[in-house]
Amino acid sequence: MNLDETSKSFPKFNATGCSLLIKFHSPNEEQTPGTYLKECITALTNYIVDDVPGRDLVGLRFRNIENIEDKVVGICLRRCDQLKLDVVWAVLRKVIRTNARFCLSDRLEIHQDHVSVPDGNGRVKTKGRSLNVMSAIKKSIDIVKAVLNCLAYALIIAMAHVNGDPKFQSYTEGKGLKKPVEDLLKTSGVYLYNGGGFEELRQFQDHLSDYQIIVFDGLNTDRVMFSQDITFTI
Repeated sequence: MNLDETSKSFPKFNATGCSLLIKFHSPNEEQTPGTYLKECITALTNYIVDDVPGRDLVGLRFRNIENIEDKVVGICLRRCDQLKLDVVWAVLRKVIRTNARFCLSDRLEIHQDHVSVPDGNGRVKTKGRSLNVMSAIKKSIDIVKAVLNCLAYALIIAMAHVNGDPKFQSYTEGKGLKKPVEDLLKTSGVYLYNGGGFEELRQFQDHLSDYQIIVFDGLNTDRVMFSQDITFTI
């Protein structure tokens, strides 16, 4: 039974927090407390993460608000698609074994932390001059002219620049990129159907082990969003 539900957003950190206050009905005679509780926790977990994309980070905390002797049980932030029900149940079961009253007779607070992982979308916010103007002034700035798979396009252009590839200029004009982008996606096994986030960057970094991929927050080079120490810098 859901007694109360509250949420709060933190736009600066792309994060939201949601708390549920619940109380379980008593299990029927045909159900054991453990089986009944596992079914309830499974349903609650599915409900909490129902609208969360698989790439986003999710953390959970369970707290008995009436019995202060019960410790808060938590699951650290992890990708939503890695938040397996077996993991949630395994964490709770350790507490249930030592405290029979946990989750059954008292009100239970379930708190979810959700961090949205940014995806590549082809837009960069700049202060003052527009990105088009900056790319015309600064030779180090190139605009990827692609609607889909823009992360793969950017990597091909960057590698051409690092390697002194004679095709670099034509690549910056959006020419001749289809085949090398398709080859990169095929050999790396990276799928960009839902955009490119941190997980896709890690996969590309593992595949392109001779290079170092660095992602900045827009044109602000003081704010690094992704980096890994390898050999070269893209």
